[in-house]
Amino acid sequence: MTTTPWPLVRVLRDRNAGLYLAGVVVSGFGTSALWLASGVWVKDLTGSDGLAALCLLAMWAPTLAGPLLGALADRLPRRPLLIGTNLVPAALLLTLLTVDSPDRLWLLYAVLFVYGAAGVVHDAAEAALIATAVDRSLLGDFNGLRMTASEGMKLLAPLAGAGLYTVYGGPAVAVLDAVTFVAATGLYACLRVREPRPEPPTTGWRKHTAEGARHLWAHPRLRPLVLAGGATMLCAGLNGAMTYAVVDDLGRSPAYTGVLYAVQGAGSVAVGLASGPLLRHLGERRFAAYGIALTAVATGLRAVPSDAVALVCGAAIGAGLPCVLIATLTAVQRETPDALLGRTAATANTLVFTPNVLGLAAGAALVELVDQRPLLAVLGAVWLTVALPLLQRPASASRTDSRSPSDANPA
Repeated sequence: MTTTPWPLVRVLRDRNAGLYLAGVVVSGFGTSALWLASGVWVKDLTGSDGLAALCLLAMWAPTLAGPLLGALADRLPRRPLLIGTNLVPAALLLTLLTVDSPDRLWLLYAVLFVYGAAGVVHDAAEAALIATAVDRSLLGDFNGLRMTASEGMKLLAPLAGAGLYTVYGGPAVAVLDAVTFVAATGLYACLRVREPRPEPPTTGWRKHTAEGARHLWAHPRLRPLVLAGGATMLCAGLNGAMTYAVVDDLGRSPAYTGVLYAVQGAGSVAVGLASGPLLRHLGERRFAAYGIALTAVATGLRAVPSDAVALVCGAAIGAGLPCVLIATLTAVQRETPDALLGRTAATANTLVFTPNVLGLAAGAALVELVDQRPLLAVLGAVWLTVALPLLQRPASASRTDSRSPSDANPA
C-alpha cells in the first residue's frame, strides 16, 4: 500500500515549486526587514509617529490599483515579468543610501510606493505562473507552504532588520533587501516553464482590466470565497486595532504585543503546513469557513482578561485567519482560465486585502470610544456569520468550464 508523502516533501519534489518557495523565503526576509526598519528610520529622522506610519501606507496604496496592475501579468510573459519586478525594486533600493535627513524622505516614500506597485504586479504574475509551473494537485500544498514561509520570515526578519538598523542604520537594511531581491531573481530564472503566448487584448483597456472582476462576480464558487475573504480582513483590521487595548487590559507593557504577534505567527506557520491535506479533505469552502469560525470565536474570547486565554486566542487567530486566504487563492488558480488569471488574481487580492486597511482605521476610532471587551464580543459574533454562506451548498450549475476537485463533493 502506498502512502501519500508529507505535503512539504510533495512540494519540494517538484523542482519548480521548490525553487519558487526558496525565492519566497529569500525575498520575504528582505521585505519583512525593510517593513520594520523603514518606519523606525522615519521616526528617528523626524520624531513623528504619523510620518512613520506613512511608510506602511506607501507600500499598501498600490493595492488599490490591483486590477489595472494585474493586467500586465496577462499582457506580458510572466517569468520575465516576475524577474523584472524583483530587479526594479533592487535597483531603486540602492538610492536610499542617500537618505540621511528629513528633506530626503520623499525619496524613501517614492521608493516604497514603487516597491508596493511592483509587489502587486509580482503577486499577479506569481499566481498565474505557479498555476502553470506547478502540478495542479500541489497548488493547495504550495499556497499553504508559501504562507508558512512568509509568516516564518515575519517572525525572524524584523529582529534581524532591527539589529542591522541599530548597528549600521537604514541604508544597510535597504542594501540587504536589494541583495535578497537579486538572489530571488536568480532562483526565479531557474524555473522551467512553458508559458502560453499572451493573447493580445480584443477590447479597450477598461474592459480588459474589468474582465477579472466580472469573472469573480459571475463564478458561483469564487464569488462567496472572495466576499468572505474581504469581510474577514475587514474584521481582522478591527481586531488588530484593538491589540494594544487588550495588552493594557492584561496589565502588560506595549512591548507584550510582540509576544502576541509571535504566537499568532506560529499559528499561521502551523496551518500553512497542514493546509494541503485539509484542503483535499474539506474543500476550499469548508476549509475557509472553519478557519473563519475559529478566528471569530478566538476574537470574542480575547475579551477575557487572562494571559493564558490571550496566548491561546492569538495562536487560534493565527491558525484560522490564513485559511480563507489560502482557499481563495487556490480556488482562483484552479477556476480561472490562464489568459485571465493575472487580472483575476490581482482583483481578488484588492477585494480581499483593501478592507483590512479600512478595518484598521475604523478600529482605531472605535477603541477610543468604546471599551474593547464588549466590542471584541460583538465583533466575534458578527464575524462568525461570515462563515455561514460558505457552509451552504454551492450552485450546481457552473458558469465556467473548469471545476475545482475540492468542490466536487460539497458539504
